[in-house]
Amino acid sequence: MLDIKRFIREIPDYPKKGISYKDITPLLLEPQIVNHCVDIMLDHIPKDITIHKVVGIESRGFLLSSIIAQKLNAGLVLVRKAGKLPYKTVKKEYELEYGTDTIEMHIDSIKQNENIIIHDDVLATGGTAKATNELVKECGGNVIQHNFLIELEFLNGRKLLEPDDIFSVLFY
Repeated sequence: MLDIKRFIREIPDYPKKGISYKDITPLLLEPQIVNHCVDIMLDHIPKDITIHKVVGIESRGFLLSSIIAQKLNAGLVLVRKAGKLPYKTVKKEYELEYGTDTIEMHIDSIKQNENIIIHDDVLATGGTAKATNELVKECGGNVIQHNFLIELEFLNGRKLLEPDDIFSVLFY
């Protein structure tokens, strides 16, 4: 197996002191590594279920979710921060450490009983992923899996998403 972690640049004290930011841009410069990561995620998506849509979370989640959707022959749904989408939206407000935030997706993105994969680049505290999960379910979608390139285990974001299926390629 390739050492994927060597393509993740760690930036200490970014965006603030005490945080070690995981920068995926070096990985994105290497198409064979991107393909390898996508293939690992695809290998862990249940094969006996048709996936109708892949939901990518703003903004770095868009990068691999589009490739995953293409390889699954599924549609791509974009979840964005409030006010960024041009058409009618459904919204979900969620708690942050200090305050709240809101995510949105187009109102016609998910149909009743469609099978959904939710993708983001990093699972940290899990707040955005959980809000996305709830938004998808409120629209009638079946969340088949959450998948992530990176999971920051020490932040316990996985606990917010359980009992849903969760897969991460890398752990820190």
